Amino acid sequence: MNFSGDIIAGAFDQCNDAFILQQVKQLSTSSSLNKDQFDAIYHYLRTNQDDPGGQVLSLNDQMLVRLTQEELQDFIEDLDRIKSIFWS
Repeated sequence: MNFSGDIIAGAFDQCNDAFILQQVKQLSTSSSLNKDQFDAIYHYLRTNQDDPGGQVLSLNDQMLVRLTQEELQDFIEDLDRIKSIFWS
């Protein structure tokens, strides 16, 4: 099952019970997130969502991607949508 949100895109790997992150802000990546990893990212961003400087993500341990405050909110909304599918 494919997912395309405002900031991220990916697909669900039902055999491995994981979400494959394929794109962040039009940048290609390939990261497999199991439920625990997904949940850790989700809770970290929720806890720090009011940080006025936004957040910085590392893609493939090489490329830093800055999320503005608005993009961070969109990212969290994408994660909310994924979470509802992931845990259904």
